[in-house]
Amino acid sequence: MTQPFKTGRRMAMAALAASAAALLAGPAAAQGAWPNKPVRIVVPFAPGGTTDILARAIAPELSKAFGQQFVVENRAGAGGNIGADLVAKAPNDGYTLLMGTVGTQSINKWLYTRMPFDPQKDFAPITLVAGVPNVMVVNTEKAAARNIRTVDDFVKYAKANPGKLNMASSGNGTSIHLAGELFKAMTGTYMTHFPYSGSGPALLALVGGDMDVMFDNLPSSMQLIKAGKLKALAVTSSQRSAALPELPTVEQAGGPALKGFDASSWFGLLAPAGTSADIVNRVQQETAKALNAPAVKERLLANGAIPSGNTPAEFAKLIDAELKKWQPVVKASGAKVD
Repeated sequence: MTQPFKTGRRMAMAALAASAAALLAGPAAAQGAWPNKPVRIVVPFAPGGTTDILARAIAPELSKAFGQQFVVENRAGAGGNIGADLVAKAPNDGYTLLMGTVGTQSINKWLYTRMPFDPQKDFAPITLVAGVPNVMVVNTEKAAARNIRTVDDFVKYAKANPGKLNMASSGNGTSIHLAGELFKAMTGTYMTHFPYSGSGPALLALVGGDMDVMFDNLPSSMQLIKAGKLKALAVTSSQRSAALPELPTVEQAGGPALKGFDASSWFGLLAPAGTSADIVNRVQQETAKALNAPAVKERLLANGAIPSGNTPAEFAKLIDAELKKWQPVVKASGAKVD
């Protein structure tokens, strides 16, 4: 009886040791195993806009890098607040990410009377994906009928026809909306604002003739400009875009009234606050690699986006600076959403 007893005792002790080792290694093992199921990237706007384009450009690259599907999910509404709030309140396990924008992270706080989330406290910045200029685009046929060829022509027509122009945007509080509000304030013109659930639906309305003008993100308008379905008047950044070098800036085309006009956009990945630094850093590193891959980089540059891939700390610094930048701009524009 002695031998079986000793053998059984050794086996029990070995099992206890294995259990203890598993408990000690549990958190590290679980962390190292991420991702062991699909990861969703929430786009807080409808399909077809720049936010959606950028998310779908990097999702396949991240899927290859991590061996799990990174799935893009569109949750549009409230200027991006609905999708952003979903991520802010999601578990911080790395399986729900946000493709945030200058609107969701830096503008909406000053535009909306009530915000469902805090753009800094509720998120862990991962990386800036890309920066893009906006572009002032008009319906080609309407512009031709009204002899609008330049920004100056547009301003003259708007002043002569107050309230007769409809301005589309991708939603209240987006950089697209605010660029238009800033333009109106600086030129003393009035256009009726129609917010859509994203650039895709807004562009369809503009091409279809229901809308007259839009200050869209360049990547989502690029193909329509090239196809002649939209007429581009100017880019809204402080410098010309390498993707459309012949196009002037709003400041260059608009004269003294538009001196200093600058309303660019940016897009970046964020996770819920408290997400493991290991996960955040791994996603940042693989996103940076994807953005530097020749095929991805060339495609984004050709569409007017400037790829980044900066560090989480650098991205957090940008968000902080942009919050400070847009507060007085929103106030000066008079834009407000209740």
